[in-house]
Amino acid sequence: MIKTTTIDYAHGGIGLEAYVAWDESSAGARPAVLIAHMWAGRVEFCCQWARDMARAGYVGFALDLYGKGVIGSSIEENRRLMQPLIDDRGLLQERMNLAFETAAGLPQVDRTRIAAIGFCFGGLCVLDLARCNRELAAAVSFHGLLGAPDNLEPDRITARILVLHGDADPLVAAEEPDALRRELTQCEADWQFIHFGHAVHAFTNPQANDPDFGTVYDERTDRRARRYAAEFLDEVFAEVRDEAP
Repeated sequence: MIKTTTIDYAHGGIGLEAYVAWDESSAGARPAVLIAHMWAGRVEFCCQWARDMARAGYVGFALDLYGKGVIGSSIEENRRLMQPLIDDRGLLQERMNLAFETAAGLPQVDRTRIAAIGFCFGGLCVLDLARCNRELAAAVSFHGLLGAPDNLEPDRITARILVLHGDADPLVAAEEPDALRRELTQCEADWQFIHFGHAVHAFTNPQANDPDFGTVYDERTDRRARRYAAEFLDEVFAEVRDEAP
């Protein structure tokens, strides 16, 4: 049976609220998957992903970067909420690390097997977490923003990385995929980068339907991306388990 709850935590005087899901019929600590939200905030889409992760045998932890109950309802509001964290990547990384520690402290969670997945803005967030947190087992970016931070130049990235990218995404600069691949190679990361032909931004989000802005849901690409991510997480968590002393 899937059980859900919310957990309050705080950063810099801002109250945050995570949504957590797990299968209470399973005993003992298990892997956890952090879910980093798109620019609108921790919407129901992220909570559904947390429940999906619970059904897969993990603890799903839909984190919050903006504040309890803070959700944007327009492009302008979303940009206003996201931009301070884009401008201050150190602040973003602190909030991501706090989410990691909050999830790692749950009794259901095996802290040696924590991954993070993110969507759009959240894709950028999980890549930053991988850059600065060597406990993170894996990061998966779904149609994520790919710009590198200006405050951090890691010499090594230990998390396994999967980037699921719409090849026609107009919100990602043409040079950024190559720049990210070069960075991950230089940092000796175990990485995979999958381009989906013709897909644009937000291809996993059924609510995305704005061709002029470049955000359109693609059912086939969504299905393929979910399959790639599921196989990747299963593989990573099994490898980490087998590598444990």
